[in-house]
Amino acid sequence: QVQLVESGGGLVQPGGSLRLSCAASGTIFSINAMGWYRQAPGKERELVAAITSGGSTNYADSVKGRFAISRDNAKNTVHLQMNSLKPEDTAVYYCNAELRVVGTYVFRNYWGQGTQVTVAS
Repeated sequence: QVQLVESGGGLVQPGGSLRLSCAASGTIFSINAMGWYRQAPGKERELVAAITSGGSTNYADSVKGRFAISRDNAKNTVHLQMNSLKPEDTAVYYCNAELRVVGTYVFRNYWGQGTQVTVAS
């Protein structure tokens, strides 16, 4: 069994900051990419940021220069530092990991339960 557990969401004023964290646990053999997606009401889920096991990063244009993704491979954790938050960043944020479970030979995508981020004054 694999679990991805997110933390760090909440309510913040425009211009403020939040840090999201996600920890992957269970019978994990290895993890490729980890990332954060978000889904606002009435919209499709979209990629926010992703990071490979080697540290290469990819960001949505809308968050470049404001958000920073990082990971700790030894702890199977990924973090998203969100600065200069805007009301349009309001969404449920989901952690994602492409990982291989012990005893298997394929990588699959796993998702966290989501954490709400609300940016409002």
